[in-house]
Amino acid sequence: MKLLLQLAGKQSKTLLLVMFLSMASALLTISVIAFIQYRLLNEHASFSQSLIQFFLLLIALLLTATIAQISLHKLGHQFVYKKRRRLVAQLINTDIEQIENIGDAKILASLNTDIRNITIAFVHLPELLYGIILSAVSMAYLAFLSIPLFSISLLMLSMTGLLGFWLINRISSHIRKVREYDDKLYQDYQTLIDGRKELSLNPARAKRYFKEEFNKNAAGYRDQVIGADILNGFAANLANTIVLALIGVNYALALGLGWSSFQVASSFALVILFIRMPLMAAIGALPAFVTANISMKKLASLSLNESDKLIDEKSASTLSFQQLTLQGVTYQYRSNNEEKPFQVGPIDLTITRGELIFIIGGNGSGKSTFARLLTGLYRPHSGEVNVDGSTIHANSWHLYRHYFSAVFSDFHLFQQITDGNGKNISNNEIDNWMGHLEMAHKVSHENGYLSDTRYSQGQRKRLALIMSIAEQRGCILLDEWAADQDPRFRKIFYTQLLPLLKERGITIIAITHDDKYFDCADRVLKMDNGKLSELNPTNSSQVREAITATENQR
Repeated sequence: MKLLLQLAGKQSKTLLLVMFLSMASALLTISVIAFIQYRLLNEHASFSQSLIQFFLLLIALLLTATIAQISLHKLGHQFVYKKRRRLVAQLINTDIEQIENIGDAKILASLNTDIRNITIAFVHLPELLYGIILSAVSMAYLAFLSIPLFSISLLMLSMTGLLGFWLINRISSHIRKVREYDDKLYQDYQTLIDGRKELSLNPARAKRYFKEEFNKNAAGYRDQVIGADILNGFAANLANTIVLALIGVNYALALGLGWSSFQVASSFALVILFIRMPLMAAIGALPAFVTANISMKKLASLSLNESDKLIDEKSASTLSFQQLTLQGVTYQYRSNNEEKPFQVGPIDLTITRGELIFIIGGNGSGKSTFARLLTGLYRPHSGEVNVDGSTIHANSWHLYRHYFSAVFSDFHLFQQITDGNGKNISNNEIDNWMGHLEMAHKVSHENGYLSDTRYSQGQRKRLALIMSIAEQRGCILLDEWAADQDPRFRKIFYTQLLPLLKERGITIIAITHDDKYFDCADRVLKMDNGKLSELNPTNSSQVREAITATENQR
């Protein structure tokens, strides 16, 4: 299976050691059975000597089995730990465009369900491995006792194995569908959380959502799980019945047809009864491995960035440009119909260090896409980006992003304040900006962590701006930052904060509709239907006309 192959590839030496210990444990188990038969039940053997040897054999079995099990558990959970670390690192390194294409629900399902399934499989790995090895060693011992009885036993177990293989395929089909319903249920949960206000205000909508979306997927999940559990239970009961039938058949053949002696038939019965529970446990563990195998395929289907190495501090150093140029840059959205998809660009734009640039545009004009293109979150489909005369190529795109910090309209407010290298900044610097943004009386900080982040949207944006400034990037992009500020602080933002940042040589690009403060900007750009044009901020009639057109689109 894919799971075991990956484990063997990455931890081959440790896995071989565990298998050797499991083999030794199985051999010792058979040795205990043989010792009981040939020594303890032997009238001519020394009782005291045999008893001492028996206890030593049991101690060796206990130690070997325990060490093998502990080693296997540690190996499995170490593999899961590394898998979880690799997955999160890959997510960090994957372009945001690919993350958006995958969808939050599928990513959360993989982080939760798939990793959990792999963990559960490794919990059952000792049972599976020990059951298989013990069964193989036991069959070899039975062949040593009687070839005829062994042949019948092998035939019956092989037929059971073929039927079990068919059942496992059926179980796999159900589990694959269960995993698909997992994705749908996570999407339903996300809808429930994101739309909780709307569902509370409209009970009829909530009822329809519950019946037509959530309940449908929950019922589908239930039906597939029931189908898998029924087949799994039947497989376990079938194996149990075959094992018990095998004991009766061996006694009948040995005593009725004279194939072997009563002593050999009894040894067969003892060995088969002994391996019955480990064999049943191994069969019971198979669905967990089927589920884990499906989860491994799900993880692979995400098509994340193959690299799991996070950028080190040296490559993430603070960067600043003197001149940034976009030449013929375009980005086109995918379209599922015959209509021409929306395209942003071609954009030709040169930005000089320290400029204060405002961008205006109506809803759907392409402002947010332009912001993501400019900051490197989206890779252009054509054209090129140059920084100080050097073209940004695909292998250096992640470094290009280090020129920017941003507060997007859908920003996330972290609790930790760090610089561009992920290190703490001085308390004096934090206090200074807390004062400028009038948040010192609202929130405290200690060791680079904010005391709280649960504030109004406008106050959260102020804290997010502090985070952005602390990163000490050459350019800060602000997406409708002032929209949630009161009129008094909005004026402070445009007339005091932006000039203060500009004095520090920071380039400011602000998406805004506050035409009252356009005279504060060095340049005003307008995005209209994916096309970028420049306005003259001193030409009041031109700006007024552009604002009116923009307002009509909002």
